[in-house]
Amino acid sequence: MSKIDIAVNNKEGASWSDLFSKGNSLKAIILALGVMLHATNVYLATTIMPSIIKEIGGMEYYAWNTTIFVVASVIGSVISANQMVRSGPRKAYQIGILLFSIGTLICTLAPTMPLLLIGRFIQGYGGGLLFALSYAMIRLVFTENLWSRAMALVSGMWGVAAFSGPFLGGIFAEHGHWRWSFGVLLLFCVFILITASIILPKERNDHTITPIPYLKLSLLSLAVLSVSIGSVQKNISENVMGVVIALLFLILLGLAEKKKTIRLLPTGAYKISSALGATYAVMALLTIATSVEIYVPYFAQVLYKFTPLKAGYLTVLIAIGWTLSSILFSGYKGHSAKKIVISGAFLMFIGLTGLSYIAITNTLSPDWNLVLNCICLLAIGAGIGMGWPHLLTKVFSLAPAGEEDLTSSSVTTVQLIATSFGAALAGLVTNVGGITDANTIIGVTNASIYLYSSFATAPLVVIMILILISQVGNFKTN
Repeated sequence: MSKIDIAVNNKEGASWSDLFSKGNSLKAIILALGVMLHATNVYLATTIMPSIIKEIGGMEYYAWNTTIFVVASVIGSVISANQMVRSGPRKAYQIGILLFSIGTLICTLAPTMPLLLIGRFIQGYGGGLLFALSYAMIRLVFTENLWSRAMALVSGMWGVAAFSGPFLGGIFAEHGHWRWSFGVLLLFCVFILITASIILPKERNDHTITPIPYLKLSLLSLAVLSVSIGSVQKNISENVMGVVIALLFLILLGLAEKKKTIRLLPTGAYKISSALGATYAVMALLTIATSVEIYVPYFAQVLYKFTPLKAGYLTVLIAIGWTLSSILFSGYKGHSAKKIVISGAFLMFIGLTGLSYIAITNTLSPDWNLVLNCICLLAIGAGIGMGWPHLLTKVFSLAPAGEEDLTSSSVTTVQLIATSFGAALAGLVTNVGGITDANTIIGVTNASIYLYSSFATAPLVVIMILILISQVGNFKTN
């Protein structure tokens, strides 16, 4: 899933006016707002996190705010189908928005980092429900000819959030009121709750209950938590042990997926020797490489003295580069697709290496710092965006027989899992780099060098996989 997925298939010729006529407008708006609320919160939290750390502390848990939120989002997304059947569409949506509201209220009032993390988990779970339900309900509340338009509208909310999140968070953070930015989200929650309670259907015709894979979700959560716990340990051996334990949990997850129960990913997903497994590995590594964005606002504010608003919008550059390059390069076919993915990975390597160089020199003027940071962040986003449509197409074309729907939904699952691991690993690397050291400037500088340079290896591994794994060597797209 890119930050903005563009729906282009509109076979029945339905127009935008059709989507906003005949009683469809409120349905379209409420589903779009559900995704926008979740997406805005993602960017908002990243923007205000430096301000939160200044007030309540907990620097060593900086990355946990993203890790815990994303893990909870994965759980909410996976459980959404079951929740919708058991409770009905309307009640499921109400549960999602109420949980998100409770989590947001806790974050607004949190006096300490542990309480904030609890709020972030509840936020993530509710947001994951809203995110998944907003897409799932498109098939329920609209006729088939409107599906592509509705998908485009809902997906486009990530683009809106890329600007609203940093703006909302940055404005309040600059005036020392980061809590108010969460408070404003509560106002949207009330509006969405009231409107959804009126216009969404109470029941659905399909009463097939999807089992919840409790064991697999637990193994996944424990794997991410292991890396996160290891990241805050002072001893290097304990840091490494956290990663080792996480790998063991992932191995257990792979073994559990072999059983004929509900799966998180389709058959072959856990074998890098298979075409599908190698493609997932490429997607995961590229996504992990973008996880540096969670620390961009903090580095910008501490090292370069950027304002919260300016620092927040630096993060958006990755999303902008991702979206624009996805559009520009999505039309290429055949053997060109593989070259584009490789070229994109190399561009990401250049961007991450460039950020490392900026951190190492640390003697550039503020203007040059801003310009070069912008260029490098755009390069990272453009790099992953270049190949993303072709990776999605490859996944769809490799769907095992009878697992087409699971394969389609697996794209979001893989990206969310990779994002959670990326955030956990970023926390580990920056803590080892000395981000919590007493001498803030030196510690943060070292942490930024460690983060950017180590994460630059991810796109290099992608290039190696694409060259060496013969099954993925042919990236033809139909």
